[in-house]
Parts: sequence; C-alpha cells; structure tokens
Amino acid sequence: MNSQQHLADEEGSTPKYHQIYLVLRQEIRDGLYPEDTPIPSEVELGHQFGVSRITVRKALERLEREGAIDRQRGRGTFVRPSTAQPHVAASLSGSIENLIAMGLQTSVKVLSFDYIPAPAIVRDAMGLPVAARVQRAVRIRTHEEVPFSHLTTFVPEAIGRNYSVEDLSDQPLLMLLAKAGITVGSAEQTITAKLATPEIARHLKMLPGEPLLCIDRVVRDVDGHAIEMIRGLYRPDTYSHQMNIERAQQGTGRMWQT
Repeated sequence: MNSQQHLADEEGSTPKYHQIYLVLRQEIRDGLYPEDTPIPSEVELGHQFGVSRITVRKALERLEREGAIDRQRGRGTFVRPSTAQPHVAASLSGSIENLIAMGLQTSVKVLSFDYIPAPAIVRDAMGLPVAARVQRAVRIRTHEEVPFSHLTTFVPEAIGRNYSVEDLSDQPLLMLLAKAGITVGSAEQTITAKLATPEIARHLKMLPGEPLLCIDRVVRDVDGHAIEMIRGLYRPDTYSHQMNIERAQQGTGRMWQT
C-alpha cells in the first residue's frame, strides 16, 4: 500500500490512523520528504488516504511523539533529520562466521530457558524421535539499545546440557556449540513474514499486528545431524537482509548465484 491508496474499511482491521502512521513512517525513512519542504497537509493526506483530518492528525501526533516530524504553526509539518533507526546488517545467506560476528556485536536478554518434549514441528524439522526432548531458549537481541529480534531456539537435550542460561546470556549459541565440540556443517532456512503477537510486540516495542521478518533455520553438523532449530522474528525497521550475488555459468546459460 502507498499513500495514494485508500484504506480498507474491513471490520477488525488495523486502525486507519495506524496504517497511515506506518506508511508515512516508511516514506520518511525512505527519504521521500526533503527536510526543508513541508510534507502534505492534513487535508491533502486525508484526500490521499480517503480518511478524515482527525484520523490523519492521530497518525501525525504519533510521528511527532517519536521525533520523526516537527509541526510548526503557520509553516507546516517538516521531517526532522536523522530519524531512521539504527540497522543491524547481516548476510542471512552468508557464512556461519558472519552469524557469530553479529551475535558478538549485539546484546541479548534470555526470557526463558527450559527442557521440554520436542514439539511435533520441531521433531519433523530436525528428524528427532517421538520421545525426544529438547532445550528451548527464548531471547531478545538488542542493538544500540533498540530491540530488533525475538529468537526461539531448540537444541537436542544432550547438546543443550553443555551450556547454561548464563552462558547463553554472554555468548552466541553457535560459539557455545563449537566449545561443546560440535562442528557446524550446513544450514537450511526459510524467510517469510509474520504478524507480531501482543507478547512479542511488547518485547520488540511494537504494536500487535505489525509485520515481522520471520527466519526459520535448521543447522546441521558435518555428519548431517540437526543440532539446532531457530525461529527468528525481526523488526523490519531495524534489520536489513544483505547478500552478494554474481552471474555464473550454469549449463548452457548464466544464472544469478549467492
């Protein structure tokens, strides 16, 4: 959706003012509005979104509270400089070493740490027997005091017994696995989108229903055994997915490859 499209009136949908807030916030961060030029007025935005001035005003009030805009009587509303959140850039398709480095550059808070029977979805993904137990940990990772990810990891119980909740608070999980004598060989992952539940939204300082980048990854050792399953939920305004691609010969043609 862009600012030229009218907002849906469906029952139970995200409040219109919040939809406007999200679109304007994105446009501001994308540099659509120069700092020395006022953004469209409440009346103009009302026409663009197909809503009342009161609805637009609520969206602008939130942007003002967050320091993104400066509303000046008689002059208009202007974008404040440097309103973008700090981004955590990482190559999701890169090397294990890159993922460890990202862990060392951020801080973590462990929300829970326990041992449970492996849920069916975890057993299926990791190839575990029905009676398997796993060590489950839920963490919030922060960069420059801004929470950007909610991480839930599942590790076979025998492996999870090699480290404590204190260890997980201080060191990346991949490093703890290496210290336990486990050599990572490969990983497969899926990237999609999810909506923030009320609990996750509270930890990531968002509103329920806001979009999240979802990354599901299964990590295997050199023998092909699954040693970790992780679901990472990332705030899209603080996390960027970066990868390098190049044209390579494949059969009779050239294809893009990471």
